Amino acid sequence: MRMLMAGAALVMMTSAAMISSTMADDDDAKGAQKLAIQGRDYYWHCLAREYSRDSNQGLSEQDFGRSVAGACPSERQYYRVALLDFLTEQYPAIDAGAHLATANKAVEAAQKDIVTAFVKHRPPQK
Repeated sequence: MRMLMAGAALVMMTSAAMISSTMADDDDAKGAQKLAIQGRDYYWHCLAREYSRDSNQGLSEQDFGRSVAGACPSERQYYRVALLDFLTEQYPAIDAGAHLATANKAVEAAQKDIVTAFVKHRPPQK
């Protein structure tokens, strides 16, 4: 009887440890996702501040694009790293280089979007 009880206790402890580990993995994934979203938001807010600068009024699309590409370096890097961490956590079997390429494309897409908005909303050239 004692062996049966000890065996049952061992099974219960092992199951609890497995569930706890799974829950920790879920928490890690949610944390990585939250940081990636936070990084995106920080970067977008910084780009929005760049977009709103009065000094941008007379810039061409190319000049504004160069300005945006160099703007917000710490926010851009935070976004890139947070997204890279999230992708690595979500898809561990995929090569890290592919994740880095995806993170870089996300940064480029944000820059392209802000330049597109700038071009669409600037006053007509005289």
